[in-house]
Amino acid sequence: MRERGAGTDSPGRGDAERRQDATVTRPHVLLSVAMSIDGYIDDASSERLRLSDAADFDRVDQVRADSDAILIGAETLRRDNPRLLVDSADRRAARIAAGKPEFPLKITVTASGELAADLRFWHHGGDKLVYTTEAGAKRLDSLSGLAEVVSLGTELDFGVLLDDLGRRGIARLMVEGGTRIHTAFLAADLADELHLAVAPLLVGNPAAPRFLGAASFPGAPHRRMHLADVAQVGDIAVLRYLPKPETKAAQDIRFMRRAIELARRCPPSATAFSVGAVLVVDGVEIATGYSRETDAKVHAEESALNKLDAQDPRLARATMYTTLEPCSQRATATRLPCTDRILRAGIPRVILAWREPATFVTNCVGVEKLRQQGVEVVELAELAADAMSMNRHLKLS
Repeated sequence: MRERGAGTDSPGRGDAERRQDATVTRPHVLLSVAMSIDGYIDDASSERLRLSDAADFDRVDQVRADSDAILIGAETLRRDNPRLLVDSADRRAARIAAGKPEFPLKITVTASGELAADLRFWHHGGDKLVYTTEAGAKRLDSLSGLAEVVSLGTELDFGVLLDDLGRRGIARLMVEGGTRIHTAFLAADLADELHLAVAPLLVGNPAAPRFLGAASFPGAPHRRMHLADVAQVGDIAVLRYLPKPETKAAQDIRFMRRAIELARRCPPSATAFSVGAVLVVDGVEIATGYSRETDAKVHAEESALNKLDAQDPRLARATMYTTLEPCSQRATATRLPCTDRILRAGIPRVILAWREPATFVTNCVGVEKLRQQGVEVVELAELAADAMSMNRHLKLS
């Protein structure tokens, strides 16, 4: 068992954000929940209430595959006894091809330490991690060989938890509940994104668990979240909210991470890069694309642009996020280079993670050509390694 460092005794829960270790980059925290129209995440029966349908379970599987770690509370672990896996073999293979473990790190949090060793969570998937208190750690000897146990001190401190995950290289954390865990992250202002899958059901039983419990939430009831996206998945409405005010730089990083997620979906190729692209207007995603999405030759930027009318007036205010520098020449003579497509569309801003190496083209000048035509080009070098990860099988010169 590993103890938290001296001098970091847990203060009040709302102080966690202010005490962030300045030397550590905390992971992006995504809270994911399926709930009824009246806000319940289960009913009061002994059987688990299935709120999601097959299409939404598949969506969640993709979000899991895109995450570095998945966290679930001990109460939910005991009640539902989940395995908490990425079910799709193709998605697991894509993680391995990108140099990641087959499964995300699985995490649970318990103050009491009351967790049985026969739960399915411990016996499926990859590495497991338990965050607990000093008192709870004394009850977890039965997990020796099944999970790493980390004490956060006399109390659970979710800010310290995120610092520890940051030191472990976890960049994206998916939190799947339950009520106490979601409430704790939001009360401490530690959530960066919410995915709310609203099922067309009513529960109406006050004994059933809800998405959130009572708490002192920062800015409540006057601080409004930003609605970033609304999607229909089967008969479920998926709402994506950003809880905290977002700077332009933070927005650029968020959408580039989205493009990186898309790049991981590319069918593998020995003769072409895997690239993801997102078109955004006023902070709202309007189109996405990834390499070989619709045919063997289509590029990510091309795929995104193909989904919009060429005369769409929003393009004049759009930002193109692409994991790789837009191409300035194509091997397929019948298709325009992506740089030319961007210029033709009148897109004024392009964000990229890394420049195209001389693997397939000796001299890509996409950035230079865009800048010469007055397009603002921003390079997010801090995300270059993540954007390159799914291309490690290629010779990156």
